[in-house]
Amino acid sequence: MNVLIAPDSFKGSLSSKQVCEAVEEGLLKASKETFVVLKVPIADGGEGTVDAFLSAMGGELVKITVTGPLGDPVSSFYGILPDGTAVIEMAAASGLNLVPPSKRNPLLTTTYGTGELIKHALDRGCMRFIIGIGGSATNDAGAGMLEALGIRFLDKEGKDVPSCGGELYRVESIVMSNMDPRLRSATFTVACDVDNPLCGENGASAVYGPQKGADEEMVTLLDQNLSHFADVVAKTLGKDYRDEPGSGAAGGLGFALKAFFHAEMRRGIDVVMEVTHMDTLAAKSDIIITGEGRTDCQTAKFGKAPSGVANLGKRVGKPVLLISGGLGEGYQELFDQGIVAAFSIANGPMSLKEAMENAYSLLVDKAQNIGRLLVALTRLS
Repeated sequence: MNVLIAPDSFKGSLSSKQVCEAVEEGLLKASKETFVVLKVPIADGGEGTVDAFLSAMGGELVKITVTGPLGDPVSSFYGILPDGTAVIEMAAASGLNLVPPSKRNPLLTTTYGTGELIKHALDRGCMRFIIGIGGSATNDAGAGMLEALGIRFLDKEGKDVPSCGGELYRVESIVMSNMDPRLRSATFTVACDVDNPLCGENGASAVYGPQKGADEEMVTLLDQNLSHFADVVAKTLGKDYRDEPGSGAAGGLGFALKAFFHAEMRRGIDVVMEVTHMDTLAAKSDIIITGEGRTDCQTAKFGKAPSGVANLGKRVGKPVLLISGGLGEGYQELFDQGIVAAFSIANGPMSLKEAMENAYSLLVDKAQNIGRLLVALTRLS
């Protein structure tokens, strides 16, 4: 039986590559003779995107130090694929995981480090970029990233404005003369799983600000700042991008990439599956196994990685099984998309901490049980 294992990461616990290894281990414990396994780690633009591409295609992992969300140096990375494409996770430089819960404040955080990753890749000769923008700690409309690439934001007195969400109201003009000239020839594809506009009740601040540390008053202030910043950008570029789908992603980083670099916005899982030729691999398999850290109604609604895999399985006529760290309300919506059965790794009552600490062994155990069931069904047929 040919099994394609294509999971997302179990966020905060296992990388997508480790999930692949655990599922393979469990299946082979059930029967080494029955299963022929192909592992393809995937991601949807958030944590694990670089690993997914490099695991599937090869390439180089580049490790550098950049400016973190709060301005302190952080260890970061990006990938260079064999064809020279740079794959960047903004979360590796400007992510929420880099800010302790007690210090989360989107008035202060910046995407400057993400711009440094892009600049470093340009210095390495990369002119094509795939940027995953999930998991941000920021609400600066991408101003930090733009500043790192040579664009200046000035107040009414002609002084530079700090590139963070709390200062955008001071921006009165934008100077682009020092923008890195290589950007005019570079192409950007943004792996983005949300279609929120930049401002308003469905915008970056209102929808995602609270999870980054914003209270109600802060959300209002941040939204006003984004709206003001968008006005200045529209005046500078001659077009208003604030209502473009995905402009509100990553605290407005989607807005900056679209407005200044004409980035193409695509669902993250679609980008990963296209580049890794998942359709061909799925067609050659007998069964597909996917997974993620927690599955609920949002997985289907927002087209997260297991949803993309489920729809792929449905298109090529192959059953898809889901193994999740936890199954929440509404996970059954995936049944309409192509998931034929869903499993949680928990084997009894346990805390989230316990489940995360033991995720690998729990996943192996669950995969072994699924493998034994598949062997029995094969013998019956």
